[in-house]
Amino acid sequence: MKKLIAVLALVVSTSTVLLQAEQGPKPVPYKLDLMVVSDGFDGKFCWFHPRAGAIPGRTPAVVWTMQKWMFSQSDVFFPVQSQVSTDLGKTWTQPVEHTITLGRHLLPDGVEEGVCDFTPKWHAGSGKLLGTGHTTRLLDNKLVKNSPRASIWSVYDPQTGQWTPWAVLNMPEDPKFFNEGAGSTQRVDLENGDVLLPTYAKTKEGKAFFTTVMRCRFDGRELRYIEHGTELVLPEDRGLSEPSLAKWGGKFFLTLRADKGAYVAVSDDGLHYGPIRPWTFDDGSDLGSYNTQAHWVTHHDGLFLVYTRRGANNDNVARHRAPLFMAQIDPQKLVVIRATERELVPNKGAQLGNFAIVDVNEHETWVTTSEGMAPRVDPKYGANGRVYAARILWEKPNRDWNRH
Repeated sequence: MKKLIAVLALVVSTSTVLLQAEQGPKPVPYKLDLMVVSDGFDGKFCWFHPRAGAIPGRTPAVVWTMQKWMFSQSDVFFPVQSQVSTDLGKTWTQPVEHTITLGRHLLPDGVEEGVCDFTPKWHAGSGKLLGTGHTTRLLDNKLVKNSPRASIWSVYDPQTGQWTPWAVLNMPEDPKFFNEGAGSTQRVDLENGDVLLPTYAKTKEGKAFFTTVMRCRFDGRELRYIEHGTELVLPEDRGLSEPSLAKWGGKFFLTLRADKGAYVAVSDDGLHYGPIRPWTFDDGSDLGSYNTQAHWVTHHDGLFLVYTRRGANNDNVARHRAPLFMAQIDPQKLVVIRATERELVPNKGAQLGNFAIVDVNEHETWVTTSEGMAPRVDPKYGANGRVYAARILWEKPNRDWNRH
């Protein structure tokens, strides 16, 4: 009789697990609060690449970075600026422009080399706020095409409010890394302190980027390349770019931008990945995200994707880059659960596609973005250069908030 009861219990337990697997992950409850950090548009420049890193403490210090964008020219950015909040965004210091350390350098041929797509993140192993991005080259405030590009890093000093001068991450001398940069990517820091930094690259003559994840080492003073993993390719258009990485449930998830769609790949070790597959909803339909970034939000109970997409009454926005959405992922099936999709930031006519994620503490995660005031933005929709933090307020404290 005892054996029969044990067998029945095993059957019930197994059936429950199988049913849960079929039904997908349990929804993770949270509330939303949309905070406007700043607004106002002078008709020439707007804020771009707003990102933040949180320095842990009883009340974390949120260090917010962003750049001015000359929207009349493609990808023309000015020195990184930063400001700080020590009261969860209620008040902010005045922005400080880091012209010398995170600005442009004049090259011998008259070209200026600067940095952009900068993303700060706390590195627990060293107790430092480490920012990464990549270089860009400009001549007369115009992007120099087919020029070399490199990943860069900088470290923040909370005592002075300054960043160290940006430095190039030394890569192997290989033609395939001629145009390489970890701009706008989302990294994962391992328990041993190693940094898994996604990047994308191509040769000087190449048209399509490949994506890979670099394992780097950071000692609090210098970021060093150690190795890189699988080189993921899509042999069409401009290939795969702006990858973002998350660790959840013992696996590593990589989301990738492509001109006509968005893709995902999975790894057991963070370096070696299986084949890429297109992002879809759980009903099998295409997600509709294309030619723009996507990033991850993690909670110990669930994995989320933040993205923009077609089909949201948003034909008024370039590349359908607004509204900004978040939805929970089924990590087994690698699909976006449509019923969990929520709007984080509304469509006011301007693009929101250059954004980032910061775990502020165990209670809240922020999605930071701004209204990119491109020349085609129609003012009737209400955009005016706002800078946003969409605060995700977890109902259950997030145990994983500072683990990676």
